Amino acid sequence: MKVVLDSSVIIAAFAAHGLCEAVFELCLDSHQVLISADLIDELQAALRKKLKLPAATIESITALIRENATMVVPAPVPIDSCRDQNDLHILGLAAAGEAEFLITGDSDLLVLEEFRGCRILSPREFSSRLHAKQ
Repeated sequence: MKVVLDSSVIIAAFAAHGLCEAVFELCLDSHQVLISADLIDELQAALRKKLKLPAATIESITALIRENATMVVPAPVPIDSCRDQNDLHILGLAAAGEAEFLITGDSDLLVLEEFRGCRILSPREFSSRLHAKQ
């Protein structure tokens, strides 16, 4: 299954042991994770500013993601597709990669519920959905 993990989910995976960490590891291990250059840039900035991680640690994290994910060039997305224009690139990534799921904690994305065939779920909703299938 193709999935996009929003930077907020990836940051939470490295900030604390918990649900986001489990979702992150599961997706890298069992699904095709889609990334873009914009998502990597956003992630690096957030890891530096929010978590105050050293440059070497940030490089290790981004290298792990690059090695285990598929790089996709986001599709153009109309500016009125979501409330926050900063989220257009993540919607474009999901659309271009034909992702089945976009996993995010961002309320501006969650409110959409779906975008071009991609379900937009919180980490908890995604985890519950996977466990219900087992």
